[in-house]
Amino acid sequence: MKQASRTIDVQSFIDAERFSPCQWLVLIFCFLVVAADGYDTAAIGFIAPSLAQEWGITRGELGIVMSAALAGLSLGAIFAGPVADRIGRKTVLVAAVTAFGAWTLVTAHAQSITALTALRFLTGLGLGAAMPTTITMMSEYAPERLRAFTVNAMYCGFSSGLVAGGAASAWLIPHFGWRSVLTAGGIGPLALAVLLLVLLPESAQFLAVRPGTREKIARILHRIAPDQRLDGCTFVARTAQVGTRQKASALGLILSDVYRRRTLLLWLSCFMGLVIYYLMTNWMPTLFREAGLSVEHGALLASVFPLGGLLGNLVAGWLMDRFDANRIIVVAYMLAALLVTVVGRSLDHPAFLGVSLFLCGTLVTSAATSMSTYAATLYPTEARTTGVAWMQGIGRIGGIAGSFIGAALLGIGWGFGDVFGLLVVPALAAAGAVFMIAKPQRAYSVTRAAK
Repeated sequence: MKQASRTIDVQSFIDAERFSPCQWLVLIFCFLVVAADGYDTAAIGFIAPSLAQEWGITRGELGIVMSAALAGLSLGAIFAGPVADRIGRKTVLVAAVTAFGAWTLVTAHAQSITALTALRFLTGLGLGAAMPTTITMMSEYAPERLRAFTVNAMYCGFSSGLVAGGAASAWLIPHFGWRSVLTAGGIGPLALAVLLLVLLPESAQFLAVRPGTREKIARILHRIAPDQRLDGCTFVARTAQVGTRQKASALGLILSDVYRRRTLLLWLSCFMGLVIYYLMTNWMPTLFREAGLSVEHGALLASVFPLGGLLGNLVAGWLMDRFDANRIIVVAYMLAALLVTVVGRSLDHPAFLGVSLFLCGTLVTSAATSMSTYAATLYPTEARTTGVAWMQGIGRIGGIAGSFIGAALLGIGWGFGDVFGLLVVPALAAAGAVFMIAKPQRAYSVTRAAK
């Protein structure tokens, strides 16, 4: 009977148990969401050469279309974070996947550049809401000893989506036209949203800071540890005392005196990292086409970049669970600064270019991915999604900048090597910002109980 009256800290419970089938289910679903996100985010980059040829649009107009989705991504992340911290991770995730799937499907039928731009913005709202929510969901289900590796493994879905987008585009566009790439990118997420609604559990840590959730938490934790007796237990979640009102909003918490410095540095580093990532992702097929490669060859070569990200994410996650996560990201960005220079000088050597792009993708993708994994460890449960989402939202502005920078540089005649050489600057700036982030301070721990 004494066991029935136990008080259980949800995170400590998860940390003490083996990685269960329930957690594998969460990982698989989050992986699929991020894969769909990656496919739909990059779709416009893969169809850009065909779109420009068919509609006769300029690079500047292409830059606006690419930036429209990124603007939506930024706003979607900024608004979804506080909502997910208030009403739940699962609800926001299902709504976000449904939204970006539906709008991508509608985008396939766009008949003008204006309509395409507007629809890509609406698609971006869903994409932006999905990513930080999946990161938070996975980080709250992963045991501490495996958290960085698990979240980064989930994030491999984004690179998988980019690879799938490149391979699908190389086959679909010659056979069915560029609209088929968007049609495929809309149907998949809509089917996935139904599965999420039926099978995905809510975050137990989120429920632990809400009233009236004891039975729901018990059912979830029983799926993680079937041998544990949890009837009548009280469940709590660790939170932080920050020297401000405990009723402060999630946004107020991440901008409070305790968290402000790390928050601003996270924003700066994510901004610079996504300048690199989105300039490369969106403009590589066009840069290859300008250099004389075919659409099919350019799309396949561009897909090598995210393929390297699959390896980089796993290695970075493994290293972050064992060493200082901050230093791992700093080193990755510094090496990325070297690799973008190498890529820019390798166009005349196809085999070496492929290897360089793979390694560059390993570093750039793992650094950008690990920023979100790292950020999730710096905030308490009540503000975790908001902290990650606002970092990503501000970072997406860097993605918008990257798209416009790519359009501007091509417009004034910059070549492949010149564009990649310029990327050294944001890579070093991102490394410096991460380096300046102080190690997370252990705040005075308090708890809130789920009754």
